[in-house]
Amino acid sequence: MGCHDLLWIVRLFVLMQLVHVVFSWGKHGHYAVCKIAEGYLTKDAMATVKELLPDYANGELASVCSWPDDIKWYYRWYWTSPLHYVDTPSFKCNYKYGRDCYDSAGRRNNCVTGAIFNYTKQLFSAYQGYNPNLKYNLTEALIFLAHYMADVHQPLHVGFTGDLGGNIIKVRWYRKKTNLHHVWDTLIIDTAVKTFYGSDLSTMVRAIQRNITDAWSSDISSWNYCRHHKRVCPNQYAAESVRLACNFAYKNAKPGSILEDDYFLSRLPVVEKRLAQGGIRLAAVLNQLFNFEVKIGQSL
Repeated sequence: MGCHDLLWIVRLFVLMQLVHVVFSWGKHGHYAVCKIAEGYLTKDAMATVKELLPDYANGELASVCSWPDDIKWYYRWYWTSPLHYVDTPSFKCNYKYGRDCYDSAGRRNNCVTGAIFNYTKQLFSAYQGYNPNLKYNLTEALIFLAHYMADVHQPLHVGFTGDLGGNIIKVRWYRKKTNLHHVWDTLIIDTAVKTFYGSDLSTMVRAIQRNITDAWSSDISSWNYCRHHKRVCPNQYAAESVRLACNFAYKNAKPGSILEDDYFLSRLPVVEKRLAQGGIRLAAVLNQLFNFEVKIGQSL
């Protein structure tokens, strides 16, 4: 292998590492959202989810919710990379589907909100649409839907076009060099798990579940509300995320900033509530899609 070939491989590796940072709630975030959702599934929905999951998941949706991040580097799946996020015009602090949902090649509907609409439609067509001849891979549809429902609740997955959702804003997380997007994907959650939850993610998830039952119990109906009786409303979730990005993620986080306790402790409640909202809303969508009483009623 010549020096030119080696240099090309090194550059490709570095590029892939950068792309990896751009588009993923960390594994802990995805696990938390799906684990919360599992606790709110109806009997029918849980049975259908378990039926669709691959054998290696052992009936646990949370165990495979990071799969779309694991496979997007492979050539076969590279088309899924733009589906993890939607960028918005810098400093506008608002989101519009028609304006914002397209990929780098200009293809419309290729963004996280478009993906949520798409995979919800696939599952609805199969389970409520009376069409047994569909060619959709419903296992993939379920896992993609669960993953993207989590992604759209991460504020910087609906960040600014100019900084790639915070990816090119270089900061320090305490002493660690990183970028702002990675802080919100991973480091806030990881730091919370280590600092407050005995390095046990399950303990953090249980704490969020208690907040859902107690402090946030009166909010759940509004979290699940979709205008015009739609099954899923990712545009609403994205609009929430970009507002949170402006008010919390980007605020006091300029390039070169050192983000420490003040930032961490004021942003952690935002992250924990978004994990809760993502889980509750994912469960609500799956409960509607896999509600076989509705299908029987519609067929009468």
